[in-house]
Amino acid sequence: MNIEQKINTLREELRQHNYNYYILDNPTIEDFEFDMKLKQLQELEEKYPEFYDENSPTQRVGGAITKNFKTVVHDFRMYSLDNSYSKEDLLDWETRIKKMVDGEVQYTCELKYDGASMNLTYENGKLVRAVTRGDGVQGDEVTANIKTINTVPLQLKGDFPKRFDIRGEIILPISGFVEMNKERISNGEEPYRNPRNTASGSLKLQDSAEVAKRPLECLLYSIKGNNLKISTQFEGLEKARRWGFKVPPEAKLVNSIDEVLNYINHWDKHRHELPYEIDGVVVKVNSLYQQDELGFTAKAPRWAMAYKFKAEQVSTRLHEITYQVGRTGAITPVANLEPVELAGTIVKRASLHNADQIEKLDIREGDEVFVEKGGEIIPKIISVDLTKRPPDSSPTEYILTCPECDTTLIRVEGEAKHYCPNYNGCPPQVIGRIQHYISRKAMDIEGLGGETVALLVKEKLISNYSDLYELTVQEVIPLERMAQKSAENLINGIEASRQIPFERVLFALGIRYVGETVAKKLAKHYKSIDALMAAPIEGLIAVDEIGDRIAESVVEFFASEENKNIIARLKNFGVQLEISAEKLANQTDKLSGKSIVVSGVFESVSRNELKKLIEDNGGKVSSSISSKTSFLVAGDKMGPSKLAKAEKLNVPILTEESFLEKLK
Repeated sequence: MNIEQKINTLREELRQHNYNYYILDNPTIEDFEFDMKLKQLQELEEKYPEFYDENSPTQRVGGAITKNFKTVVHDFRMYSLDNSYSKEDLLDWETRIKKMVDGEVQYTCELKYDGASMNLTYENGKLVRAVTRGDGVQGDEVTANIKTINTVPLQLKGDFPKRFDIRGEIILPISGFVEMNKERISNGEEPYRNPRNTASGSLKLQDSAEVAKRPLECLLYSIKGNNLKISTQFEGLEKARRWGFKVPPEAKLVNSIDEVLNYINHWDKHRHELPYEIDGVVVKVNSLYQQDELGFTAKAPRWAMAYKFKAEQVSTRLHEITYQVGRTGAITPVANLEPVELAGTIVKRASLHNADQIEKLDIREGDEVFVEKGGEIIPKIISVDLTKRPPDSSPTEYILTCPECDTTLIRVEGEAKHYCPNYNGCPPQVIGRIQHYISRKAMDIEGLGGETVALLVKEKLISNYSDLYELTVQEVIPLERMAQKSAENLINGIEASRQIPFERVLFALGIRYVGETVAKKLAKHYKSIDALMAAPIEGLIAVDEIGDRIAESVVEFFASEENKNIIARLKNFGVQLEISAEKLANQTDKLSGKSIVVSGVFESVSRNELKKLIEDNGGKVSSSISSKTSFLVAGDKMGPSKLAKAEKLNVPILTEESFLEKLK
């Protein structure tokens, strides 16, 4: 056996032992013997560097230093999940599903692990990339850190696809968390608060050798890719397990919502017996074909639902009610609490939402209040312990003027919140609008953060987001914690933002009620800022899914002389305020005003490509057939009930071929 063969044999042996120990929980070798083999491999690799393999078992010890984590766009968007808290929620969800798909529906039930979401990319069986969830569209690459986790296979086994993504949760088992805290306490350090935050924080440590010391695990639950030859979610879990991934065995295939509820009830009672924390159950439609039929909303898949276990509650003292001003001028009352531990974190503040909520709870400073984490994420006050109310207590009087600029507040009829109308002179509004403009989903200006924006405004270097484009390196260097290199990065980031496409610029402008989805619709319909600025309310309302409130807000925004001047300056600075010629070349109005349903399996284009073609040609993709449906594009294996409904309503049915011909 030559040296290369010896090295490869040792690698294969160690991979198999690693799999037996961490995935099967069935070690077939003593720890000492494993360590000796690993040491032997390390020595051979050092002596013969020409046989280096970045996915060798020796690479798990870490050592790579990452100063800046690169931002990477996901090949497949990582959506969040809709939440449910009751049987009624799940029954409503089932009703919606059965209206949209044909045939029996099976469900895969999985535990909802409380950790940090991760997307792993494999090519030819090797781990090539690990990226955090980020905002779902893009995240941070943390490959060097993830390679140190023993339950992440570096080399797969079996009949894996050539390239695919697999998603999971990086978690810290409770036993490992306890041991880490014992060590910290013995060293005189503050203990970590909870396993979830500790796992999440570990992913962004700069030294991967430090990550390797932490007993992290990766539990996998979802495969994404093209031509995977997998037909169900449950089959995907079983295949992933055979390829070498740690897929918890608690996942279960069931046939009804009653069986789903039995699964939920079981794990609500027995969750504390698990080696790691869970905060609920995820229910998914099992058939990937049916998942494809159901599709996604703007934020979440229609085919999945997270059932959240009842939130933990604690009581504490409310010391003071203060008020925050948001970038739109909205006032949010905040309860400042006696610090209390809740679901593993220390809670000091909770939102009181608005004046109506304060009145409804009759909440007062000095009250003993009950606090819970809504969905175990955001703390909220749910009630007051009236038995402990001080005798000299007086009702809360909501503020009349802005806490930041003393302007008299207004409240629009039909709205819950009060607003400060001092649009251009209220500091939190000015800073908030610029912070929104530079945010990741908007202009994504690298090197510029929220604190720096606040400093730039405070130092009177900028007063609106168009001022950013006149900043120089010399002007920003004197700022606190700013050096030559960081100043150059900031200016380069601003320069690069001139290439951000129009729909994201429109979102970045911060027009009230114009979120990401609405900005895309408006950009696509009007194609330029000039056309949008000239649009009357009636024209805006005629755009798909644009209502009175959004239309009024858009018209009001562009009626402002200040905003018109800012737009003019952005134009002069070369910011993209119209859809590019390249994008326009691929768009037509051939399907304008048409509502189209897509159903079945297609040959020459994928379902997503088909939907994009409809939208690029001015049409609207609808998920269900109604009397308003213009036509149905039918592929192979289309459900019989959809076909019957289309025929009953006299909806024209096009084949894939005839639809594509129609677009030529």
